[in-house]
Amino acid sequence: MSDAARGDLRRFGVAVGHATDAAGATGCTVVRGDVGPLRGACAVFGRATGTRELALLEPGHHVDRVDAVLVTGGSAYGLAAADGVMRWMEERGRGFPVGAGVVPIVPAAVLFDLLPLGRFDARPTSAMGYEACERASSLGAEGSVGAGTGLTVGKALGPAHCMKGGVGIATVESHGAAVAALAAVNAFGDVCDASGRIIAGARLDDSFAGAERVLAAHGLAGAFGNAHQTTIAVVVVDGVLDKLALQGVARAAGAALHRRVRPAGSLVDGDVIFALGPLTGAAADPVRAEMLAVAALEQAIERAVRTAAGRDGVPGLAD
Repeated sequence: MSDAARGDLRRFGVAVGHATDAAGATGCTVVRGDVGPLRGACAVFGRATGTRELALLEPGHHVDRVDAVLVTGGSAYGLAAADGVMRWMEERGRGFPVGAGVVPIVPAAVLFDLLPLGRFDARPTSAMGYEACERASSLGAEGSVGAGTGLTVGKALGPAHCMKGGVGIATVESHGAAVAALAAVNAFGDVCDASGRIIAGARLDDSFAGAERVLAAHGLAGAFGNAHQTTIAVVVVDGVLDKLALQGVARAAGAALHRRVRPAGSLVDGDVIFALGPLTGAAADPVRAEMLAVAALEQAIERAVRTAAGRDGVPGLAD
């Protein structure tokens, strides 16, 4: 298995675009089909989600295409950015055909970045969703950009002790098959490297407090229980799978979430993983795709914090 780092996403038929409000510390990120629609599925891990159009990703749903996936800051307010994604698609005739026109299919999930950085009233807009589509390329930027602009991690001791989160992208290849992953990391918990060592989390003097230790000792109420957090990920397979198999890829990729973000998928998380793949072409092996999705997402989560620049007193590893 080889790591192609961020890599070129052209082989996956997708493009990644960002729109950034640096002053307001928010933004959105779009993963769209480069030249046409994709097949999509998802798995929900957190119990504090904000989403749009997830039902049509279920196996058996009539609509069997996805034109773009939106990952947006601004909590539920940020879902307005999906209108701009739809407008960009409609102008190009891309969407589910309905006779007189098309209806672009744009599932979305939100990140709570209204605190502690930036302004509470700064939220991604329809214009920003359009801009993210327009700027999309096969070499998506990483770090404190787009949906990663206002993200933080390690909130168990409150905002004064957190670190900067961001967006990370990674691709992994094995025996001719490949999976790409994008992760927007806004975790309550700590982010770990492959060895399990915390690399970004709640800071305590010159060390990390350890969110799991804080929770074990004090419970959620004793930790910074009012924190709002989420990790949203998109994994893309380079071969054809049906919706049920893609849903399996999304579920399997949850292993990466739990290995690299501790804790993850909790009562106060909004964690969602999308899985995308082509509608036509050579078939992918589902078990291999699941394995590669875990590896790619693990690396994307780590890159999300390693490429994130600090701001407003919140340190980032990219500094």
